Amino acid sequence: MSANNMSEKPEKPLHELLSRTMVDIYVGPESTHWNLHEKLLCYHSPFFAKTFYDKQYKSSSSKSFGMPDVDDAAFELFVGWLYSRALRYPQDEKDIGPLLELYLLADKFDISKLAEDVVETVRAFYHNNETYPGLRRVQYVYASTSDDDIMREMMVASVARYLTLSESIPPHWDRALRKNGQLAVDIIRSIQEWHLDTRSVPDARDASMDRGRKYGGHHHPEEGSSLGDLKEEDEKEGGGEQQVNGE
Repeated sequence: MSANNMSEKPEKPLHELLSRTMVDIYVGPESTHWNLHEKLLCYHSPFFAKTFYDKQYKSSSSKSFGMPDVDDAAFELFVGWLYSRALRYPQDEKDIGPLLELYLLADKFDISKLAEDVVETVRAFYHNNETYPGLRRVQYVYASTSDDDIMREMMVASVARYLTLSESIPPHWDRALRKNGQLAVDIIRSIQEWHLDTRSVPDARDASMDRGRKYGGHHHPEEGSSLGDLKEEDEKEGGGEQQVNGE
């Protein structure tokens, strides 16, 4: 979701949105049934407002809607957010997957505040755990979002820091960057936004600085859940990463 689409609107209290009229939403391949308050759902989501109301904003005759392609776990998170205006904090890196699915739902449902909340939750998880988004997470976001997407920007900026502070480029990242030039370009652009002091950047033209390279003293940052998982992931991938942006 583009940062340009993020706009504030006054919030109505929950009790004003719990109308008597309910709608039936059927989610996923098993058609999981959710019975939700129509006014609450349509207030927060222009997508559902168009689904359940006509052009004159009068209630339509149909009070059910199916979404077989929507992930059940992500929609459950959405319902929790809809009624509480809060997201469940992820306990483990595997919980990031449903949050990314929820982020894409926020775009589908046209709910900018939900998208913002998901980005902040994912950001907080990686920061609090001193880890970074893994390659597969980044590839998934790239394949599902546009250039100015806020989740993509956050992940690219995080990866830029991860790779800059690493002693070397992990093999699976090396292969991915060689295959997908746009990701590499975006990482460079992200580093440029740091506006580094020129004195803090080694100069390869200066012979007194060991050809501009400084070695040692780096703590290799963690990506995803652990470095052990990274090694195992790298061995499994073996060069079969997804393409980013179809390149």
